[in-house]
Amino acid sequence: MTKHSLLAGAALAIFSVSGMAQAAPMTAARAAVQSPVAAMPYDARRGVFTFAAGLEESLPAVVQVTTLGQSRGPSSARNPKPSQGGSGVIIDAREGIIVTNHHVIENGQKFTVDLIDGRLFDATLIGADKATDIAVLKIDAPGLSQVTTVDSDTLRSGDLAFAVGYPLGLDQTLTMGVISGLNRSGMGDAIEDYIQTDAAVNSGNSGGPLLDSRGRLIGINTAILSGGFGGGNDGIAFAVPTRIMMFVVDQLRASGEVKRGRVGLGLGSLTAERAREIGLNIVRGAVVYDVEPGSSGEKAGLKPGDVLTRIQGRPVANAGSVQATVGIAQAGTQMPVVYLRDGREASTQLTVEPSDPAAVRLGAHAAIARGLTLRNPTSGRGAQIAVVEAGSSAAAAGFEAGDVVVQAGGAEISDMKDLAQRLQAAGEAVVPLTVLRDNERVEIDLPA
Repeated sequence: MTKHSLLAGAALAIFSVSGMAQAAPMTAARAAVQSPVAAMPYDARRGVFTFAAGLEESLPAVVQVTTLGQSRGPSSARNPKPSQGGSGVIIDAREGIIVTNHHVIENGQKFTVDLIDGRLFDATLIGADKATDIAVLKIDAPGLSQVTTVDSDTLRSGDLAFAVGYPLGLDQTLTMGVISGLNRSGMGDAIEDYIQTDAAVNSGNSGGPLLDSRGRLIGINTAILSGGFGGGNDGIAFAVPTRIMMFVVDQLRASGEVKRGRVGLGLGSLTAERAREIGLNIVRGAVVYDVEPGSSGEKAGLKPGDVLTRIQGRPVANAGSVQATVGIAQAGTQMPVVYLRDGREASTQLTVEPSDPAAVRLGAHAAIARGLTLRNPTSGRGAQIAVVEAGSSAAAAGFEAGDVVVQAGGAEISDMKDLAQRLQAAGEAVVPLTVLRDNERVEIDLPA
C-alpha cells in the first residue's frame, strides 16, 4: 500500500468516527482514544485534518549539518571540502546545543549548521559517542528555537511519528508514519534500544529528530534497513530514543565523554541454534558466557550458561538489550534480573558498577590484576595464571598461561587471594614475581 492510500484510509476512518457519518455506539474508553480531537486535529477554517499546529513550533529547531573533512593539497587546512552531511536538532536554544549522529560528524575537521531561516553558522563539537551514534554540537547564535523533549518510555506501537531532516539534498522535509516497534536491537552497535518507525527516512535524515504528533522530540533518526540498491527507504527506520539520548548528551555536555555502568558479564545473544543446544524453546535473551571475578554479576550469583530474559522490568531481546539498560545507568543502581538456568526461571539483582573497574578484582574462584587472571592451583600453594590478557603489560613482560606464581617481592604466596592483595598494596610499583614453569623457577617483573 502506498503512503498516499495509508493517509487516505486514516482520514476516512476518522471521518466516520467524527459523527459526520453514522457510527455504532462505543465505550467511553474507545471514545477517548478515537475522538476526532485526540486522533487527528481538524482545522475548521480550512476544512482539513492537520498536525501543522503542533509541529510548526518545532520545525525551526531542525537544522542541516555539514561536515567538512581535510582535503588533499596545500590549502586543505584553510579550505576543507564537504565530506558528508546530515541533520540535527536544537535541544537548548539559549546555549545553542544541537544533537546529531556520530556518523554525521565522524572524522570531520570543521562543522557548519544551516538554519531554516537561511542563516549559516560554524559549529563546535562538544563530544561524540560512537556506541550510541550520538554527537553534540554547539553554535553561538541569537534567536534560536528548540524542541521539547519527552520521555520515550511513554511511547506505544501505533503512535504517530514524524521524521524531519534534509534528505537527498532537499530542503527541510517532513514525513509521517507510526511507531512500528520498540526496544529494537541487533543492528551491530554496543548500545541498542531503538525505536522503529515507518516514517520515510533517507540519506541526509541522519541526526534529525523523530517527533510525536505534538511536535515533541522522542528520538534521533540514525539508521534504515533497505533491501534495494542505494539504501533507499523501505519503511524500516530506527531512532535512538530520548531515554538514551539524554543520558549521553548530559555526559557529553558535562565532560565531553561518556562513562557507562557495567556489571562484569560477558554476554552473547541467544540464537535458535544455541537455544536448541541448551534445550530452550525461546529465541530471545542474552546468554552469559563469562562472569568477571569480583564483579556485580558474580555477587548476584550468575554463572556461564544462564540466559537473561528480563532486566529492570524490560524484556531482553539479545545482548544489546542488556547493554542498553546497564550502559545508561548510574553506578549503584539496583537492577532486578530474571534469568533461566537449566530451563528453570530464577531472579536476582545486579548492582551497576562504575565504568572504570578496580585495578585488582577478587572473586570467589578467580582474581584479575594487571592483565592476569589468577586461580588457585589444583594442588600445592601459589596462584596459577589462567589467562594473560593480549596486549597487556603482563603479556609484554613474558608471563604465560599455566605459570604458577610462588613468590612476590621475595615473599611466599599462599593462594590467589594472597597474591591479589599484595598486588593491590603495591599500587603502581613494579612487582618482581617468581613463577614455576615446566618445573623451573623463572623471575619476571610485573609492571603496573
